[in-house]
Amino acid sequence: MGLNCGIIGLTNVGKTAIFNCISKTKAESTSFAFSTNKSNIGMIEIPDDRLYKIDAIIKSARVVPATVDIVDIPGLAKGSSHGEGVGNKFLADIQQTDAIIHVLRCFDDDNLPHIEGSVDPVRDLEIVDLELQVRDLDLVQRKIQRLEKAAKSGDKEPVRQIGVLKRLEDHLENFQNVRHFEMDPDDKKRIVDDMFLLTDKPILYVCNVDDASAATGNHYVEKVKNALKDQDAKVLVIAGALEAEISELEDPEDRKEFLNDAGLTEPGVNKMIMSAYDLLKLQSFFTAGPKEVRAWTIKKGMTAPQAAGVIHSDLERGFIRSEVMKYDDFMHYKSEHAVKEAGKFHVEGKNYIVQDGDILHIRFNV
Repeated sequence: MGLNCGIIGLTNVGKTAIFNCISKTKAESTSFAFSTNKSNIGMIEIPDDRLYKIDAIIKSARVVPATVDIVDIPGLAKGSSHGEGVGNKFLADIQQTDAIIHVLRCFDDDNLPHIEGSVDPVRDLEIVDLELQVRDLDLVQRKIQRLEKAAKSGDKEPVRQIGVLKRLEDHLENFQNVRHFEMDPDDKKRIVDDMFLLTDKPILYVCNVDDASAATGNHYVEKVKNALKDQDAKVLVIAGALEAEISELEDPEDRKEFLNDAGLTEPGVNKMIMSAYDLLKLQSFFTAGPKEVRAWTIKKGMTAPQAAGVIHSDLERGFIRSEVMKYDDFMHYKSEHAVKEAGKFHVEGKNYIVQDGDILHIRFNV
């Protein structure tokens, strides 16, 4: 799908530890500010028990989960938009992502100094927001300047667009994020979306806590939730250091025991991955046969031919129909034949909107 989430935050908040928990690509983590000069890109597997339940019936040769790319963007600092720390380069990296996971430090550790001298996740959130807003403001002002030149020709459309952008400029100058700016959806698509503004991206907040707070959170988490209570924002609690240890265990039983000791039923990073998947408005459909059971990632609302194109462009080009079984029906009846006998097997055409958990067989001719 080519979609990705960017993990952002101030330096020394535990972003890279969390990245290493979920990515097959491991990145170096240090206690020194600005020790990294490039973003790390990794691939994460989407945890989905449905795959293995389908495989338990079909007994395929292999199981292939859906994946999404994740980018660990080096720690920001106050003044990043003006070149402080590692500067503008990483703000440009954030611009290339489709959604943001903002990690906030919600733990005390004398051995890991905070770049601002004390632990205060709400202050940190405001610092990062400001840096992103400054970057967005610069992009908006540049577009206004370009449109002002076009407006001199007497064309009314550039003048109208300038009016929209002036309102957005004022919104940003008042320390507000673009995602909370009210505007006509068509204007947003035609005027704003092409700038890929940082504070317009969907966002998930992750409170990185100490081991003892893994299950219940702490007073830092409560401060974050209170600060965001008027926003439609999701806040997750993850003990990054603990989850890093769990991710190193190879034995599933050892992992389960470790989780139980921490008061958890599943790794917090699994919830984060699924929340990121939802943030990107993604869902999975399945293909199943003797060679493999595989989950495929698609955008919500995709048609059957578009979903087929995710598998291979030839399938979209030569699409004839899709044969569809619902996951729940397959689990209930235990075989394709039984699903057909029950009248639950559907043949769908080009306008069919694929649903999460659909098991598809694509018929095509090229």
